[in-house]
Amino acid sequence: QVQLVESEGGLVQPGGSLRLSCKASVTIFRINAMGWYRQAPGKQRELVASITSRGTRNYADSVKGRFTISRDNAVNTVYLQMNSLKPEDTAVYYCNAKAGSGWADYWGQGTQVTVSS
Repeated sequence: QVQLVESEGGLVQPGGSLRLSCKASVTIFRINAMGWYRQAPGKQRELVASITSRGTRNYADSVKGRFTISRDNAVNTVYLQMNSLKPEDTAVYYCNAKAGSGWADYWGQGTQVTVSS
């Protein structure tokens, strides 16, 4: 079992920045990949960014150049640095971990990010 605890999101003005964190209950060396997904009202949940245990990163086209995913193995935490935020980034953001031989999915509780003036 992997438990994920996310930091609080918040309200940010367009063009602003916000950093989300996700702390895992197990050493992230045991996790195959971690990532951030988001779900806006009336839309499907989508992948925002992911990072594998080897450090390979993947980003949605809509956030490339603006968002950065990183990890700190010492504190079992993954971060999502979001810059140049746009209103269309407004969503509930979920931390995800894929662990074990079957790459089972584990989810955080979700945190609201609202980009608005």
